[in-house]
Amino acid sequence: MTQWMCGPCGYIYDEAAGMPEDGIPPGTPFSAIADDWVCPDCGVTKADFFLIPD
Repeated sequence: MTQWMCGPCGYIYDEAAGMPEDGIPPGTPFSAIADDWVCPDCGVTKADFFLIPD
């Protein structure tokens, strides 16, 4: 699974871990998260996240 980083604040979304506390189960691909989801740390949209290369 991959990881995505928020450009402005550096928050990491790890697909393997998900965000169970926010209703996103482990294994959820970033592309499957709702388009209106925002970074839990700084509030920017998914468009401001980028894929972290392996």
